[in-house]
Amino acid sequence: MLFNAKMRPVWASLVVALLTVTCYIGSGTSSDPFFSASGESLVFPDTPTAIVLPTEEEILPEPEQSPTPTDDLPTPAPPAENSASPILYYTQAGDTLPVVAKRFGVQPGEIYSPDPLPENALLSPNQLLIIPHSPANTTSTQRLLPDSEVVFSPSATDFDIQAYVEEAGGYLSTYTEYLKTTGTTSGADIVERVALENSINPRLLLSLLEYQSGWVFGQPGNLAQRDYPLGLMGLENRGLYSQLVWAVNNLSIGYYGWREGFLTEIEFLDGVTGRLAPDLNAGTVALQYYFAHLYDTQGWVNALDSKVGFPAQHEQMFGNPWLRAARFEPLYPPELTQPPMILPFLINQLWSYTGGPHGAWEHDGSQAALDFAPASLVSGCVKSDAWVVAAAAGLVVRSGNGIVVLDLDGDGYEQTGWVLLYLHVATDGRVPVGKMVETGEMLGHPSCEGGKATGTHIHIARKYNGEWIPADGPVPFNLNGWVAHAGVKPYQGTLTRGDDVVTASVYGSFESRIKRDREGF
Repeated sequence: MLFNAKMRPVWASLVVALLTVTCYIGSGTSSDPFFSASGESLVFPDTPTAIVLPTEEEILPEPEQSPTPTDDLPTPAPPAENSASPILYYTQAGDTLPVVAKRFGVQPGEIYSPDPLPENALLSPNQLLIIPHSPANTTSTQRLLPDSEVVFSPSATDFDIQAYVEEAGGYLSTYTEYLKTTGTTSGADIVERVALENSINPRLLLSLLEYQSGWVFGQPGNLAQRDYPLGLMGLENRGLYSQLVWAVNNLSIGYYGWREGFLTEIEFLDGVTGRLAPDLNAGTVALQYYFAHLYDTQGWVNALDSKVGFPAQHEQMFGNPWLRAARFEPLYPPELTQPPMILPFLINQLWSYTGGPHGAWEHDGSQAALDFAPASLVSGCVKSDAWVVAAAAGLVVRSGNGIVVLDLDGDGYEQTGWVLLYLHVATDGRVPVGKMVETGEMLGHPSCEGGKATGTHIHIARKYNGEWIPADGPVPFNLNGWVAHAGVKPYQGTLTRGDDVVTASVYGSFESRIKRDREGF
C-alpha cells in the first residue's frame, strides 16, 4: 500500500535509515567508407529490411477516417505528395513505435502502416511501416550478427565452453587467474562466469578473444595481447576477467541502447561520428558500438568486413550464425507478457523503493533492474532479518556470490523463457540450487553481498530467452500491480498502482516506502 500524507504521523516515529542505497556489479562525411548514402539495405535470409520507395502515389492508400482506438494510435495520413520518397520498413522482433521513430529521426505520428500501430506495445515482426525519408549519411546497413548470437540465448544452451576451449588447445586452455570470489579460476570458467552474469553469448566472447589476440587456437603474439587480450590498456584492466567485463559492458550498451531507443550514433577513436543505419538489428549495433571503442574509422571498417574481418572469424569458428538463429528467433515474440509476480518481500513489512530502472548487471546496458531495501534503524551494509521472497514460482538454477536465479519455466536453463535474477542475497539462509520454490517462498536475506553496494538491499531483474527485459518498456515490470516507470536518470522513477505513486529514493525517504499488502495480484 502507499503511505499517504494522513499516515505520515504514524510512520514519522519509525526511523528508517536507508542512506544512499545503490549498487552496481563488475567491474563523419559521406565519403567515409562506413557510410551508406543510398538508403538501400543488404537482405539476409529471414531478416526484415528497409527499402526506399520510388514513388509514394503508387503505394500509399487513403487512410480510413475512423474513431481513434483506445489502445492504438490513429493511422496518420500518408506523406504529402511533394515530400521525399519514403522508406518501406519491415519491423523486427522487439520493435516499438517510439523506438523505431527515434532510430529514423522522425515523430511517431509521421509513421504510417496499413495495420494498426499500438502506441507503446511490441510490434509484430515484419509489419510494414512507411516512414519519411531519413538522413542518408548513416553507417552501413549490412547486418552482421543476429541478436541470438549476442545474448546468451536458447541457441547456446548446448554449447560446452570447457570442451571447446580444451579442444582448441590455445593459450586460453592453460590460462588461470586469481579472482577474489572464486580463487584460482581457469580461462574457460572465467568466460562462462562473465557470459552467465551478463547474459552474453559465450561463442561471441571466444571469437572476440581469438580475433583480437589469438587466445583460443593459438598464443598471444606479444605482451600486450597476453595482458590485455581485448585491447583495453591500463594496469587496472590487466587480465582476462577485467577485459571481458569491459567488453560485455560495451556490447550491452550497444545492444540494449539500440533495443531501448537510447543509442542512435557511434563515435570512433579518431573523433568521427556516424549515425547508425535505422534498420539495423540490435546484434549488429552491439558489434559496431564495441569496435568503435577500439579503432578509428578505417580500422572499424576493416574489423567489421564480412569477408575478412570479425564476422568471418566468428563464422569460421562456429558456423553460420544466421542458420543457427533461424531455429530460435525471434527471441522477443510480439505477444510477450510478464507472468504474475509479487513484490519480493513478506506481507506487511516496511521496505523502501530505493532504485528505479537501472542496469541489470553492469552499470550500463539494459535498464532492467529495480532495488528495494528493508526498513532499518542503522544505515549502510548491516545484517538484516528481513526475508526476500520469490516473486513467482520457479527452479533455483544459480545460488552463490550474492546471487539467486529463478528459472520460471523449470527446464533448468536460464537461457530459455522467463528468468528472475536476485542480487545481494546473503549467504546465511540463502536457498540452494535445485530447489523448486513457490510464489512468496523465502529465498534469503537482503545484504551487500555480490557486486558493490552502499547499503543492505535487494536488486531484482528479469530476462526472457536470455535477453534482459527493460523495467519500463513494452513489457513493464509489474509487482502486485505496482508498475515501474523510469526517471530521467538511472535509479530514478516511480512505481504506480492506480492513483497511488511510490517514488524511488536512494535515501529511503518517506515517498519511497512501500508494503506488500496482499497475496493476490
